[in-house]
Amino acid sequence: MRLTVPLFSVFGHAVSGRDLILVAGGMFLLMKATTEIHHRLEGTEGKTEDAGKARWGSSFAGVITQIILLDVVFSLDSVITAVGVAEHVPVMVIAIVIAVGVMMLSAEPLGAFVLRHPTVKMLALSFLLLIGMSLVAEGVGHHVPKGYIYFAMGFSVLVEMLNLRAKKKGETPLALRAPYHPADQPGSGES
Repeated sequence: MRLTVPLFSVFGHAVSGRDLILVAGGMFLLMKATTEIHHRLEGTEGKTEDAGKARWGSSFAGVITQIILLDVVFSLDSVITAVGVAEHVPVMVIAIVIAVGVMMLSAEPLGAFVLRHPTVKMLALSFLLLIGMSLVAEGVGHHVPKGYIYFAMGFSVLVEMLNLRAKKKGETPLALRAPYHPADQPGSGES
């Protein structure tokens, strides 16, 4: 729990091990989400399937390393808080075990749902960008109230749920009109 002890100072901000982990984790999330969004929108034209499989992120060891990194970053704040709040270590251990169990049970159904709805995947990637920026900001000493982040995420999920419901009912998406150009209008004075 010595991660909160200042290691050095940058521009008047005391930097601790916790700050370094938050910035590194945030940068990792930003890079990973940006790369995935680019891949989803731009595709992989010009790349062979074998070259894609050889990438570090696609290997089994790479995936395991990424999961471990994300777990460390996301749980670091919670563990530090729990150690400061919890008086009984067994209670903290039981809570962590229950949380991991719930994650393991819900991972497959949530993954299948996301695969069926690509817009949900894009929303989840945008959440990773939001969380990554929040982690970087927290690591450099700018506290972002969690309520703002949760509200933005909740509102986005609500809008996406409404979109999915409208799609399920068979409603057609909103059709936008072409931009207004006075010269294109009948009787605009051009003869």
